Amino acid sequence: MAIKRYKPHTPGRRHASVIHEPGQHSQRPTRSLLEVLKKHSGRNQQGIITVRHRGGGHKRFYRMVDFRRQRFDAPATVRSIEYDPNRTAHIALIEYPDKTKSYIIAPQGLKVNDQVVSSKQKVEIQVGNRMPLEHIPVGLMVHDIELIPGSGSTVVRSAGAGANLMNLEGNFAQLKLPSGELRLFPKTCLATIGTVSNADLKNIRLGKAGRMRWLGIRPTVRGKVMNPVDHPHGGGEGKSPIGLKHPKTPWGKPALGVKTRRHKPSDRLILKRRR
Repeated sequence: MAIKRYKPHTPGRRHASVIHEPGQHSQRPTRSLLEVLKKHSGRNQQGIITVRHRGGGHKRFYRMVDFRRQRFDAPATVRSIEYDPNRTAHIALIEYPDKTKSYIIAPQGLKVNDQVVSSKQKVEIQVGNRMPLEHIPVGLMVHDIELIPGSGSTVVRSAGAGANLMNLEGNFAQLKLPSGELRLFPKTCLATIGTVSNADLKNIRLGKAGRMRWLGIRPTVRGKVMNPVDHPHGGGEGKSPIGLKHPKTPWGKPALGVKTRRHKPSDRLILKRRR
């Protein structure tokens, strides 16, 4: 994996960079594992915008990624490492002995023709193998982790992410998440060995506004340049301060330093808050 910069034949190319991986973007996705992905532009079922700055973007198909990996003790062969427009990480196409294919999140270092296996027992400690946390050695980096046993992985799935297995005691495993949070997971939850692929994504510079629009992200406008009717920070002559003791959201709620997590049952599992 390498970050490539082109000669600046246009202003947009001058500061732009891309991740260069030969053959990855030319690989056509497996058709049986695709679904049509309808755009909603950040709107809910009532047509109200619930996520701002979304809309447009290139047409995409959804790749049906297997987050459960419940074909236990069946070794699968990696057929390709592919780009997925719906997530920051790369995905790997694996094929089981009966020729069934599926997509999984590709860990860093996984190569074509490697063998990966998912099991409820202890298997070889190898990148891409999946097993319960209780069978993984303490100190190892894992990703694609379940919160509830058998529910499918929900945390540590983005590019370059990895959680450190700190301790095993009683019915729980203690993990340090990428955010810095220290949290307990049931030790029967499945996790995959290694860290997530495409770690260089954070070093990419888009170079021009148009690349953000291709991703379906619309412009963000500062509140202080709006009118008072549109934002609490708006109004005033020329460049004005926000005129408030604390910053506010467009709806008048406090914007910075306010706790948003409210007494969830899982609070007892969090040993240390994120940074």
